[in-house]
Amino acid sequence: MPMFSLQGKIAIVTGASQGIGESIANVLAHQGAQVIAVARNEANLKRTVEAIRQAGGSAEILVGDIAQPEEAKRIIDTVVQQYGAVHCLINNAGITKDKLMIQMKLEEWDMVLNTNLRGPFLMMQAATRPMMKQRWGRIVNIASVVGQMGNAGQANYVSAKSGLLGLTKTVARELGSRNITCNAVAPGYIESAMTQDLGEAVTSDFIKQIPLERFGQSSDVAHAVAFLCSDEAAYITGQTLGVNGGMFMT
Repeated sequence: MPMFSLQGKIAIVTGASQGIGESIANVLAHQGAQVIAVARNEANLKRTVEAIRQAGGSAEILVGDIAQPEEAKRIIDTVVQQYGAVHCLINNAGITKDKLMIQMKLEEWDMVLNTNLRGPFLMMQAATRPMMKQRWGRIVNIASVVGQMGNAGQANYVSAKSGLLGLTKTVARELGSRNITCNAVAPGYIESAMTQDLGEAVTSDFIKQIPLERFGQSSDVAHAVAFLCSDEAAYITGQTLGVNGGMFMT
């Protein structure tokens, strides 16, 4: 069996309809996992799953809003009923509502915290019992470099991602005795449709902050996640793996 194989593992990926989440779903499926792609946008989820299947992988769709307790529970219960287990949970779903702190409306604060922090909490809470029962689990939370550094105009997003790093450590301590690991991956600037529209001057300013002098690819994040889900990462828990080209170093 090749290194980092996920053959026979059941992996839930939230926010799998686009971007980093879509790439994570593809890479985990390529490594042999049965992927359950979760998001609110069914049309985009279908595109993700079709691409996985065309490449020879196995994936299914589950539409739901992870920020709602009954929805998070339904997602986990459905997967357990259908597949008998949840081995890997990737909390990737996230949104932004950027604005300076002094101008930010409470609903903009709540919206981001609900999806980016409350959602992962609810999903982990729901997934914990089946993982404890099988005495094996991998939880990977997708944080952000700005959760480590701070960033003007993103008080809500930074607070959620920083909180997710603390939650990751706490869950790692609580579940370690049950052979469940919990880690975070903190991406830096990842190439996307948004970064392509930044313009040459803005892009150059961002690149200057990165020792590797380029934006990352969503696949860079996805391969880090695949490693943390594997048997080879069995003694790694409570850690934050930065995928940022050296932009932030600890």
